[in-house]
Amino acid sequence: MAAGLEKACHRCISKIASNACFIFGLLAFLALPLSMAFTGMKFLEDCPLQPLIPLYLLVGGVVGSLKVTLLLYDSTRMRQLLSKSVVIDDDDDDEYPWRQNAHKYYIHLTLSLFLFIWFILGNYWVFSVYLPNFIPPFHQPQDYCDKTLYIFAVGVLIISHTVLFLLIFCSFCIYCFSRQRYAAEED
Repeated sequence: MAAGLEKACHRCISKIASNACFIFGLLAFLALPLSMAFTGMKFLEDCPLQPLIPLYLLVGGVVGSLKVTLLLYDSTRMRQLLSKSVVIDDDDDDEYPWRQNAHKYYIHLTLSLFLFIWFILGNYWVFSVYLPNFIPPFHQPQDYCDKTLYIFAVGVLIISHTVLFLLIFCSFCIYCFSRQRYAAEED
């Protein structure tokens, strides 16, 4: 049963990842980490109250861009293989590419884990100074954070929370659908 469910999940993920709309979605999504990196670099010295906020945006943007670029490469590669009508035999190990390309799998896993931990740290850094002074006060000139930088960081976190929720929800729906379909095929 586990092998059949694994095969069903792999087929579903392969179909989604090779879809042209998915690839265009990834291209559009690449704008977020690129804008994070640009904003973090531009405002690197403009938040003395919490100097880790621009660093969060810069590092998260660079690593996120790398992750999305690798996903785009893998998706376009899968699309090319499918367009050449590569037929994979049921008994072949090629059916599970993560077993054959373990290094790519571990790179994606490491980047995802880093981005998740970085996301948690970013939540702490941004919301620990919620609603800072946007104009430097005279008595404490280091007690402020640039308004554009801070609002952008909060917006990135809101978008990230939304995407994370949608990924979890869609994964749960796909799992339920695959399980129901697998049970129907067994009967």
